[in-house]
Amino acid sequence: MNSRLIIDGNSVYEIDEDCMKRKKEHETRGNAEGRRRTWIQEETEKGSDK
Repeated sequence: MNSRLIIDGNSVYEIDEDCMKRKKEHETRGNAEGRRRTWIQEETEKGSDK
């Protein structure tokens, strides 16, 4: 398990780097899927305008 400690005054935070990596990969996939859906919607709307 990769982790990083951040000390901020009297507060200590532990960051799980493996979890952050999975979260970023999930968000990246979600953004790509969202762009693809938007493109499909735009193409569909263009076709209905004709």
